[in-house]
Amino acid sequence: MPDVQYLRLDELSEAELHEAYEPPEEDWLRVNFVSSADGAATLEGLSGPLSGKADKRVFKVLRASCDVLLAGSGTVLAEGYGPLVLDPEREAWRTERGLPRVPVMAVASRSARLDPEAALFTHAPRRPVVVCAADAAVGHMAALREVADVVAVGHGEIDYEAALGVLRERGLRRVLCEGGPRVFGELIAADLVDELCLTVSPLLVGAGPIRVAEGRAAASARPLRLRHVIEAEGNLILRYLRG
Repeated sequence: MPDVQYLRLDELSEAELHEAYEPPEEDWLRVNFVSSADGAATLEGLSGPLSGKADKRVFKVLRASCDVLLAGSGTVLAEGYGPLVLDPEREAWRTERGLPRVPVMAVASRSARLDPEAALFTHAPRRPVVVCAADAAVGHMAALREVADVVAVGHGEIDYEAALGVLRERGLRRVLCEGGPRVFGELIAADLVDELCLTVSPLLVGAGPIRVAEGRAAASARPLRLRHVIEAEGNLILRYLRG
């Protein structure tokens, strides 16, 4: 087992940063979150204020490295997700490796109550995916099928294991999940998480905000091993792999 790496972000080139986050397997589910030093997942209702320049640099590398970006509908709406695009440098990195210019955007919504006219769908450079429960309203699913591929799995709740199977059958094998906490909680409960990338921001938020994982309880704690610690401007950027 490799030793833990202790690194400084300002000493890493882009190539070295990409290498530091190379998944060890083709089928891989990585979750990326930021939290305050006292464990809050949001500040004033959003994760953005907890992030900074250093966290965003890693955030861009993780997005460039995935086949599909998964986010819950609550996060997509609250954080104002638009079409999934990358900067020219990240697009070039992907095309040099024979990858499509951008990953696919996948939105998880149990009920499929999403606006098919949202820019996330209508201006997407690649056709998005909506993941919902199989018993979501037929009308909602029909409207979304005009602008996205709909993966309807599970009854009452999304069957994330089945959803991942469908995505991987389509060649979308490296999954990056950006939340929200409810989706992360479901992925933990289903024992599907291969990696957690967690930036600990040097802020004390205090009581109130939710944790990075919420919702259904897991049957047991999942062991992780720390792969690296990157320090940047007081932030601790941690990479954990399945133990």
